[in-house]
Amino acid sequence: MEDIKIIVCDDNQDNMDILKILLELEGYSVITVNDSTQIMQRIKEDCPNILIVDLWMPKLCGDKIIKIVRSDANLNQLPIIVLSASHNGEYVALKAGADYYINKPFDIDILIDIIKEISNKLL
Repeated sequence: MEDIKIIVCDDNQDNMDILKILLELEGYSVITVNDSTQIMQRIKEDCPNILIVDLWMPKLCGDKIIKIVRSDANLNQLPIIVLSASHNGEYVALKAGADYYINKPFDIDILIDIIKEISNKLL
């Protein structure tokens, strides 16, 4: 699993810290970004295998990030998982081009299962 690099973008530092710890315990390499305006630079620098993004963030919302990623020929195949507590979040996320949507609060086992499914396709 160490071959799988995940970027987590969320404006809530506590959410990112928890995700980082839990995913690293599963053997994944995790990079956190709490300033959504920095996410594209970090994606290009760190070349993640998976992007996990919150939907509603200040400055640059998750749906805009997804659309930017999907419009970039070098990144448009990057698997994207959206975590959100929004009542219409699934619709917004999938319409923007996300691959998966999970409601917050979420079950970590569901997230791990999705990551494993993506990882199996990548390796």
